[in-house]
Amino acid sequence: MPRKIEIVEVGPRDGLQNDPTLLDTAVKLEFIDRLIEAGVKRMEAASFVHPKLVPAMADSDTIMARVPRDNDVRYIGLALNERGLRRALDAKCDEINFVMVASAGFGLQNQKATPDESARLFERIAVLAHDEAVPVSVTISVAFGDPFDGEVPISRVAELAGRAATAGASEIALGDTIGVADPWDVRARIEAVRAAAPGVPLRVHFHNTRNTALANIHAAIEAGVSIIDASCGGIGGCPFAPAATGNVPSEDVIYMLERGGFETGINLQKMIETAHWLGRVLDHDVPSLLAKSGPFPV
Repeated sequence: MPRKIEIVEVGPRDGLQNDPTLLDTAVKLEFIDRLIEAGVKRMEAASFVHPKLVPAMADSDTIMARVPRDNDVRYIGLALNERGLRRALDAKCDEINFVMVASAGFGLQNQKATPDESARLFERIAVLAHDEAVPVSVTISVAFGDPFDGEVPISRVAELAGRAATAGASEIALGDTIGVADPWDVRARIEAVRAAAPGVPLRVHFHNTRNTALANIHAAIEAGVSIIDASCGGIGGCPFAPAATGNVPSEDVIYMLERGGFETGINLQKMIETAHWLGRVLDHDVPSLLAKSGPFPV
């Protein structure tokens, strides 16, 4: 049997949050419908942050009220603080993704918190999700490098992972928020996190800012990770990180994995068609190479 790799589609949240085009709620819902039709079973659909900070996510409550529920798709809501976590619970998110930050420079810009403050906050509020039996994962942002502070020690990432696990994180993701990771560092950090948080499923989130995302995903899979974040079309980026371009394109990842003999459960052609549609509604080209070249064999 081929090894199954789970793709967590982040286009509706991390993809759209930094795009210059603000889509209507109805168009976002069509995006979600298209992703479901392509076979996506787990996606970030909403972000419960202040709408003045991230205007593209201002309709997240409405999105969650209108997403189709008559399927086995799991919708993830992002939260950075207690208010966001409570909103995500009220919106009936199937999962919540909380963000710890690995470095103070980015943390103070993104969520007004240092690494220790973000960890202590999770330790305090994770019980809110646990009481509702809602899984709450932790993404460690700038886990490979900070745009303001530079290098981030592996020991800091491992420490945060250990604290997340102790507080009951259902999953831990390493976020390459500004796209600076390399495959050798990916393996080293995965090994350190696995030692600090044994038994907790790991996920990786790579941006393709420096064209290393696919190589980093290969390294993560070789290190035993089976859950990968990706964004249809490769859209996205962080509004609080200078020059942080898009996420790794879902269709590029799916093509690479399926050519390598892995199973994703996602229809590559439908994902490519969704990327083409996305380029039209956003009124600009998307970074995805598969959207340009198409699959092989034709």
